[in-house]
Amino acid sequence: MSTPSTPRPSGSAPKSAAPRPTQVKRPAPTSNGNRPTGARPAPTGQPRPAGGPARPSTGAPRPAGQRPPQSQDRLVRPAPKAKVRKARLLASKVEPFSVLKLAFLLSVAFGVITVVASVAIWALLDLTGTFDSFNQLMRDAIGAEGTFDLRDVLSLGQVASYTTIIAVVNVVVISVLSMLGAVLYNIAASLVGGVGVTLTDD
Repeated sequence: MSTPSTPRPSGSAPKSAAPRPTQVKRPAPTSNGNRPTGARPAPTGQPRPAGGPARPSTGAPRPAGQRPPQSQDRLVRPAPKAKVRKARLLASKVEPFSVLKLAFLLSVAFGVITVVASVAIWALLDLTGTFDSFNQLMRDAIGAEGTFDLRDVLSLGQVASYTTIIAVVNVVVISVLSMLGAVLYNIAASLVGGVGVTLTDD
């Protein structure tokens, strides 16, 4: 026994089915394993598809005479030359007491050198026989009975004593003259401005 179908109300449209999303079929890979032209770019390390631009190899030998890129030339730059600084100064005043101390020490050193040099010269003349030759010359000039000896007049002790006295006098004279020179320099520097000195970097 058949069941009668229920009549649909008038004016109602039949319900349409929801549209399904279109599925894009990916092309199957070829027999050699490469994707066809127009597909995604091949990852690094795989061969590029035929027809694409070939990238030059990084480790290829560079032809002779070709200059390296400018980026490598800019890596090494010469160091900038240091500018020489100059300073001009004026010695407008000299301390007399400091000049006196310096002159005293220098004159004492000069006196010691004088005494030592005189003793060394006397010993050298005695070792070379200069005194004996001079004594023989004076005996021949005076006579056979002459008893002239240069060592009696200029003995080693007398030479050392004379040079010591001269050195002490030099210490006093040089010290006093140096202090007076400093005073005179200060007076002259107050009038003309002193001695100019230019200092530069080494």
